[in-house]
Amino acid sequence: MSDFSTPRYLIPFHPKSLPHYFTDVLIIGGGLAGLCAAIATDPQLSVLVLSKGELSQCASAYAQGGIAGVFDPQDSFERHVNDTLVAGAQLCDRAVVEHVVREGPRRIRELIRWGTRFDMRGDELVLGREGGHSHHRVIHALGDATGHEVMRAVSGWARRLNHLQIREHTFTLDLLTHEDQCRGAIVKHRTRGPMLVWAKQTILCTGGAGQLYRESTNPSAATADGHAAAYRAGVRLRDMEFMQFHPTVLYIAGSSRSLITEAIRGEGAYLVDRHGYRFMPDYDERGELAPRDVVSKAIVTQMEKTRHTNVYLELSHLEPHFVMKRFPGIAATCAQFGIDITRDRIPVRPGAHYMIGGVQVDREGRTSLPRLWAAGEVTSSGLHGANRLASNSLLENLVFGARAGRGASQAAFDQDDDYHALPLSNTRLAEPDEWLDVSDIRNSLKSLMWRHAGVRRNGSDLDEALQSVEHWQRYVLVRQFQDTDGWELQNLLTVARVIARAALQREESRGVHYRIDYPETDDRHWRQRVVFQKEQMELQPLA
Repeated sequence: MSDFSTPRYLIPFHPKSLPHYFTDVLIIGGGLAGLCAAIATDPQLSVLVLSKGELSQCASAYAQGGIAGVFDPQDSFERHVNDTLVAGAQLCDRAVVEHVVREGPRRIRELIRWGTRFDMRGDELVLGREGGHSHHRVIHALGDATGHEVMRAVSGWARRLNHLQIREHTFTLDLLTHEDQCRGAIVKHRTRGPMLVWAKQTILCTGGAGQLYRESTNPSAATADGHAAAYRAGVRLRDMEFMQFHPTVLYIAGSSRSLITEAIRGEGAYLVDRHGYRFMPDYDERGELAPRDVVSKAIVTQMEKTRHTNVYLELSHLEPHFVMKRFPGIAATCAQFGIDITRDRIPVRPGAHYMIGGVQVDREGRTSLPRLWAAGEVTSSGLHGANRLASNSLLENLVFGARAGRGASQAAFDQDDDYHALPLSNTRLAEPDEWLDVSDIRNSLKSLMWRHAGVRRNGSDLDEALQSVEHWQRYVLVRQFQDTDGWELQNLLTVARVIARAALQREESRGVHYRIDYPETDDRHWRQRVVFQKEQMELQPLA
């Protein structure tokens, strides 16, 4: 194993040469978790929200299926908790699951108060069902555009709050640390130079890492920036071997990958192979409504059996008017490629979808670094275990976003207003003479991770992936780039190495982590978590 050490900061800087900004609470990330955190802060504080792109481009806005919550009197918190624990393959923190599930309905009602228009039938919420759920409990909006509607309402509400400042198109390069505490971040707006943002409390809500993989449902901005910045700052990362692959991603050669929501199977669509054979009952008695890890592995196996690049979703047996009304977004996307979803099969295959691992947080959203909080996909909260239950992600954003916002807000109140810059700097390095093809390395990395750290893994492939990533790191991470493309590549390489190391360490199969050389779940040795802090790796028994 290489002893390669990641440089502390990505760019050179000195406090005498950069502008400064001071705020009570800094929130990095403008998705649902970040905005919920911002809204939960006290209006007497100054709060700055930074978004890498436009708020409408965040991963939360791409969510199709919905938000899981107990609203049907025939349902119960206990059933939702149990479904989450079963999907998480005995690696969830039960107390966290209980807390999130029970607080969920209150947070969803808050969304409605902020103006979210969920699909209704009369005065009742329309409830859908997805894989792994034992009951209809998924609240959705505009048929299959829940994330878009939720973000419209939440961003509109946040923009009306006078104590919040929202800055879009601002890339966060690194967390600033001094005397083992987080003191803010170094950031760069798209059209301006770097700036030092000093904050009493900082909340990390930067989302996921799907762009590590060639096949992904994630937007282009999901380049593991928060995971990498936290790692460089010495924050504890956990569960990094667990990347969830969504079973059904639209597969059209040469086109971008589009998510085909799990709700489509919840409404009765089924999976067939190239010969029209419905194969899921051969793999699991729950068929198409098995948890995502089960369905993804079944699809990959069936693709190999039939020697075909994909499988298909079949909806032709469903009532056409219902299909078009329930899934208008998917219908429009497929129509661009000449596919009529009411009669044509939809070609699909798995793609990287949700990063389960991330910054370790406690039940209030605190990280291992004082003054730093985190919420959403960038975290490992204990809610998802080894496999996220469908539609629990937006739920986590709501609950933990609000908790982190309240906690950071109170902590900021407890501090004095002694605003000043700190003696932090990073030396400029000599610029290498060799030109570097950043795009080529990024494409090679994504292909490597898909082949060797994807749905199915084995020790030799993971070791090869690790060696390749470390080789690239030696000449990429020592550079000081001046643009987003270079910084994103450095972040992707940093996190790819952690994922490969964690996946190599866990010698069993559990949830989304499937080792063909260790195909069984080993509770005796592996009902524990892999934790990283800089170069140190340790095992954390489940509490």
